Amino acid sequence: MTTSPKRVTFDEDNFWVELSDGRTVGVPLAWYPRLLKASVQQLACYELSARGIHWDALDEDVSIDGILAGQGDLTRHRQAVA
Repeated sequence: MTTSPKRVTFDEDNFWVELSDGRTVGVPLAWYPRLLKASVQQLACYELSARGIHWDALDEDVSIDGILAGQGDLTRHRQAVA
C-alpha cells in the first residue's frame, strides 16, 4: 500500500503533511532551504501526487518516502543548510 499526501499546511517553522493512512507528519522547513525562503503565497502553490508534493515555482519536490525516512533536501550536505 502506498501512503500518499492528502493535505499540506504550514506554520512558522514546519510543514505538516496529512497522509492517506491517517497520520500527520511534521517536517522542519529548515530541511528544505527553498521552502524555508519561500513566501506564504509560494508555499501555498503546491501539487500533490501519489508519492509526494511538488512546488513548480520553487522547483522543489518532496517525496513521502523521504519524509518518513527523515530525509531532507538531498541536493546539498545538511551542514551547508544548517
